[in-house]
Amino acid sequence: MAKNKKNLKNLFYVFLIIHLIVWTLIPSLTNNNLPLDTIEALAWGSNLDWGFNKHPPMSAFLVEIFYQIFGAQDWAYYLLSQICVIISFFVVFKFAEDFFENKVFCLLSVLLLEGIYFYNFTTPEFNVNVCLMPFWALTVLYLWKGFKDNKIIDWLLVGLFAGFGFLSKYLFIYLGLAMDVFLIYMIYKKKIDFKCIASFIPFLIVLFPHLIWLTENNYITITYGLDRTGTGDQNFLDHFIHPLIFLGKQIGILIPFFLMLLFLNNKLKTKFNFKDNKLLFLLAINIVPLASVFLTSMIMGVKIRTMWMTPFYLFFGVLVIYIFQSQINLNKLKSFTTVFIILFIFSPFAYAYVSITNTDKRTDYLGKGEAEKVKLFYKNQSQVIGEITYVKGNEWIAGNLSYHLEERPKWIYDPNNIFICNKDLECIKYK
Repeated sequence: MAKNKKNLKNLFYVFLIIHLIVWTLIPSLTNNNLPLDTIEALAWGSNLDWGFNKHPPMSAFLVEIFYQIFGAQDWAYYLLSQICVIISFFVVFKFAEDFFENKVFCLLSVLLLEGIYFYNFTTPEFNVNVCLMPFWALTVLYLWKGFKDNKIIDWLLVGLFAGFGFLSKYLFIYLGLAMDVFLIYMIYKKKIDFKCIASFIPFLIVLFPHLIWLTENNYITITYGLDRTGTGDQNFLDHFIHPLIFLGKQIGILIPFFLMLLFLNNKLKTKFNFKDNKLLFLLAINIVPLASVFLTSMIMGVKIRTMWMTPFYLFFGVLVIYIFQSQINLNKLKSFTTVFIILFIFSPFAYAYVSITNTDKRTDYLGKGEAEKVKLFYKNQSQVIGEITYVKGNEWIAGNLSYHLEERPKWIYDPNNIFICNKDLECIKYK
């Protein structure tokens, strides 16, 4: 038995390594330039602050750490994305070990996630959604540990990772709401005491600098988030159309996931025991955030962008396996494995095909070439003295220059033009 568990864990680690290598290698070989959101994070990282016009600072912090280590090597930022993914997978596996005696179920809980394109096809683009994933997963893991063991250290770690999650993207608030619902219910049922309040200490400490930045910058990131939903332009029908579109997209996203599940069992019938704390916890962290987003769309009549849901399904495999575990036929593992391998191979091939055949994408932009042109242009301007220290412009063009130029100039936002500046902010217009 112990040998089987060891073999199973080894298999899981092999899966993580292969996933990491494949999804780092494929975009590194087929893309000419980093994606938009990654360049945007690098632009912010060149001039770090406690927030930016679109998002809180965590994604910028992480890419800047990698830039200081690896420099302008595209593969490093694809690697960063996959590190976030496999950390999330590892945490889900460790979490599942508390829910299943049969460790095969722990592995299946993670492998099922390969049926959701958020965890493969879209992951090469490091952005706030990918950045949020490991902190979302770690918060859930230590929330469960805190509830189960009621140790102060676990509650403190809940607050710490929740703070990092909030600094990644405000959408983390939906997990926070689910956590509150679960904890309030358990306090009411006297299954937990108020020791959980300790989590607020690290949470507020981590968040405090960003909150100061927010107040000093007129809550610009919150305004941006609301603008992205189309707030203010709704009509009556939007309160029905947008949530239905959101629901339809979620069903579509989950079709491969459930097809994989059907190869383990095609009955999918079960009875819910609402006295089961494990089930209640899984429902809280999986269903409450999704239901809350749906209600947000319905009440406010706003659009919900599909990619925003990236971290929401991390523990969905644990939930469905836990619900249907008594009906899962492990004799069908060969069929499941075949389907899994097909999907696992198809996804990177599809990405590579799209990357190679579509030639008008952001990842086809010749950022290095543009940086060489700028360097030559700047050198020929006799009125400016000194090396390039700043670039002013939008996140894409100026962000690419900040990334590709050897000087690593700091990026400054300008919505209309591109300026190249020295350390005294003496600038010349490039575009």
